Amino acid sequence: QMQLVESGGGSVQSGGSLRLSCAASGYSISSYCMGWFRQAPGKEREGVASFDSDGTIRYADFVKGRFTISQDNAKNTLYLQMTSLKPEDTAVYFCAAGSGRLGFSWIFRYQYTYWGQGTQVTVSS
Repeated sequence: QMQLVESGGGSVQSGGSLRLSCAASGYSISSYCMGWFRQAPGKEREGVASFDSDGTIRYADFVKGRFTISQDNAKNTLYLQMTSLKPEDTAVYFCAAGSGRLGFSWIFRYQYTYWGQGTQVTVSS
């Protein structure tokens, strides 16, 4: 069983930055496709970015150029650096782990076995 714990959320003004962390335990994240998802009130959970087991990084179009996903295998931790934040980025952000290499399937929630509890990000205008 893998446990994922997110941290780093908070409230910022439009244009600000935040860095989310996802600390994993139980298994090494290097063997998984690690993803960040978000869910705004009344909306479905959507994929934000992924760090695949082969090192490939992918982003949703709406965050390209603003968010950066990375991971530290020694610390077994996934990160999401968010810059130029917009009010529409307001959501609960979740990290997730999917077995092996997901490729372009990274965007589908059902591909992920383990989920964190989420961390709230609020961006005010």
